[in-house]
Amino acid sequence: MRFAFFPAVRDGFANLRRAPGRTLARWLAKTIVWFIAISLALVLLYKWVPVPITATMLLDDKVWENGLSKDWESLSNIDRNLVSAVIAGEDGKFCSHNGFDTEAIATAAARNLQGGRIRGGSTITQQTAKNVFLWQGGGYFRKGLEAWFAFLIEQVWGKRRIMEVYLNVAETGIGTYGAEAGAQRYFGHSAARLTRDEAARMAAVLPQPKKRAVIAPSGFTRRYGNTIAARMGAVRRDGLDTCVYE
Repeated sequence: MRFAFFPAVRDGFANLRRAPGRTLARWLAKTIVWFIAISLALVLLYKWVPVPITATMLLDDKVWENGLSKDWESLSNIDRNLVSAVIAGEDGKFCSHNGFDTEAIATAAARNLQGGRIRGGSTITQQTAKNVFLWQGGGYFRKGLEAWFAFLIEQVWGKRRIMEVYLNVAETGIGTYGAEAGAQRYFGHSAARLTRDEAARMAAVLPQPKKRAVIAPSGFTRRYGNTIAARMGAVRRDGLDTCVYE
């Protein structure tokens, strides 16, 4: 009995030492399973249901100061000029990539290594994933989550729904989100009838909607808007927006 007792005690202590590791592993496994299940459920839900609110809106100080202006509209009620404009300005390969523009990402990374202003290589798909499911700001953890959601919405939503959601949740001005609210704010009419110049100016401010002016733009914003307006013809001519309207 005496000799049998010590191995039992030894094995008991060994089990205690191993228990925290097993508990942590089980907790991590459960967390991953729950995250996958919840993210899939949200992506499936938003394939059909308008996105009611996002973390970006909730964390926007200007929304709390000035109120939130947003109006969900189906893509059929948003002028094709705006679709062409955001493709021309944000993601020329929207219809041909699988959610990630590897060439743009590599180019942005190379430029960032040289210093100066940080450039991104995000596609409209990645921006939509970030705007709907995540928060603004950098960090590898958030970028990893962004890649996961971008992959999911490419597989589940398809290009037309991605564009529809993007144009409804993108920040278009201070406290203003979506194409319809932006068009009403800046031009006093619906997003269903945007001219080429109006669409180009709206697209030009998307990267920095709090700092760039849609009405009477100047400097870089004006030049960038003119560039987008010129590119819109190529978008239509080369069928770079056809995936949205198939």
